[in-house]
Amino acid sequence: MSEILIIEDDPFLITSVRQLLEANSFTVREASSAKDGYAAVAEKAPDLLLLDLGLPDEDGVSLCRRIRMKWKFPILMLTSRTDLLDKIIGLEVGADDYVTKPFESRELIARIRACLRRTTEYKPEDEDKEVVRSGELTLDLRQRQASFGDTKIVLTALEFRLLHYLVVNAGRVLEREQLFETVWGYDDEFNSNSLDVFVYRLRTKLERASGKKAIQTVRGFGYRFSLDD
Repeated sequence: MSEILIIEDDPFLITSVRQLLEANSFTVREASSAKDGYAAVAEKAPDLLLLDLGLPDEDGVSLCRRIRMKWKFPILMLTSRTDLLDKIIGLEVGADDYVTKPFESRELIARIRACLRRTTEYKPEDEDKEVVRSGELTLDLRQRQASFGDTKIVLTALEFRLLHYLVVNAGRVLEREQLFETVWGYDDEFNSNSLDVFVYRLRTKLERASGKKAIQTVRGFGYRFSLDD
C-alpha cells in the first residue's frame, strides 16, 4: 500500500483529499506548513508527495527545490495558480506533475497512480545494462546519472527516464502518444503541455553540456534524438 504525504494549509482540502486517498487504498500523512512537511519527509520519505504551492511559511516551489536536493520520490504539485510560468517553474525545480485547483477526484487519483506507476513499473528495454552510450553522452542506469564527456548533466528522475527512452531509440521519430504511454503512463491534453516543458528543459540541459541540439521537434508528430546532426 503506497503512502502519500500531503503538505497543504487548507484544512478542508486536506480532509477531503485524505478521505479520497484512503477510499482508494492509500495511506496518508499530513502537514500544514513547509517546516512540518520537510520534517515529515526527513522522518520518513513517502512514496509520493502532494505539495501545495501556496504555503504560509515558504513557497511550495522553494520547498520542492529543497526536497529535490536530497530525495527522488514523485512530487505532484497542487496549485490554484493558472499562470503557465508558475507551472513551468514548478516542473523546473523537480515536480513530476501538477494539478490545478479545483480538480476532479478522478483526475487527481489518475495522476497519482501514473506518477507511482512511472516510479515502480518503468522497465527500460536494456534494463540488464548498467551503462548506455550515444557518442560522448553516457547514461549510468544504476546511479541514474547522465554525463557528456566529463560534464555531468543534472536531471530529475523523470527527465532521466525521458532521455533514456529517447537515447535507446536514437534516430527514430517518437510519437507524442508513445512518449506519454512509456514515460508518463497516461495521455491527456494537460500532459501534452507537460511534455513540451520537459522536452524543452531536457533539450536546454543537453545543449549546454554538448553544444548540440540533440532533440529535434518533428512538428505535428513528436520528437527525435540524435547527436549526429
